[in-house]
Amino acid sequence: MRFAVFLLVCFVSLPAQTSAPVPPPPAVPKLPPDTVIAVVDGKKLTYAELEGFLHALPPQMQQSAMTDRKEFIKRYAFMRKLTAMAEKAQLDRQSPYKESLDVDRLNILTQAQINEMYRNLMVEPAEIEKFYDSNKDSYSQVKVKAIYIGFTSTPAARNSASGKKYLDEAEAKAKADRLVKEARGGADFSKLARENSEDAKSAGENGDFGTLKKSDSLPDAIRSAVFALKQGEISEPVRQANGFWIFKADEVVTRGFPEVKGDIYNQLKETHLKEWIDSINKSLDIKYENEAFFAGPTSPPAASHPGAASQK
Repeated sequence: MRFAVFLLVCFVSLPAQTSAPVPPPPAVPKLPPDTVIAVVDGKKLTYAELEGFLHALPPQMQQSAMTDRKEFIKRYAFMRKLTAMAEKAQLDRQSPYKESLDVDRLNILTQAQINEMYRNLMVEPAEIEKFYDSNKDSYSQVKVKAIYIGFTSTPAARNSASGKKYLDEAEAKAKADRLVKEARGGADFSKLARENSEDAKSAGENGDFGTLKKSDSLPDAIRSAVFALKQGEISEPVRQANGFWIFKADEVVTRGFPEVKGDIYNQLKETHLKEWIDSINKSLDIKYENEAFFAGPTSPPAASHPGAASQK
């Protein structure tokens, strides 16, 4: 059984799950590191030891542990006792446990080094300002109104039992073109949306569709159409899978530097971290020696039975 799986059994199930939400545990008082919390098998368990173990757990496990602290101490003592027994039996030197510990060590220290690198990365204010000035266009946002005209490509679906007539693509395009012409001619876009839009949000809110940012996840055609508009302009119909969208730019603004500098700082840190990781990968000096291995089957070798492994 993997150690992480055992942690889940010990701590996530504490306390017993109920359908009602569990209130957050009371805050743990900050105590001096050498404060004795309990004595386990004659050995003192200090606040520093317990705090270090607790902070290494995922947040959900921390909350579960602090909900019933005596039970948490009992389970921690149980794990520590079994660990001592395993070490006395030198299980940490036997397969597959030794290899599992090696894998966990590799994963933990790899992530630790990445975390430390990211924490210590510095981004100078001048770099943030330069990035903003060079990418100012990407921080524009448009408050839009919209009209949606749907269509169906299935002939049978165009005549529903309710009597509503569903348009085919050509009919929907013609209707969308007409609405664009009317709106550009001075018709009230909000009224056109209320009376024609098949999108519930825009139809029910006078065409209001919200504020779109360039960083939003949008279909390319919609992104291109919306961010090409100047304030007050109306787009051509934008075809999507099952309909046409018409957009009106109510307000076009560029987010100011104070508003976005935090996002830019984090973005640049991520960029520099990726550059560092790429540089480490490029620095690896690897010579592949055994062509038979690399040309062999892709499935991993069968795991050996624990009992078959000899003690190292």
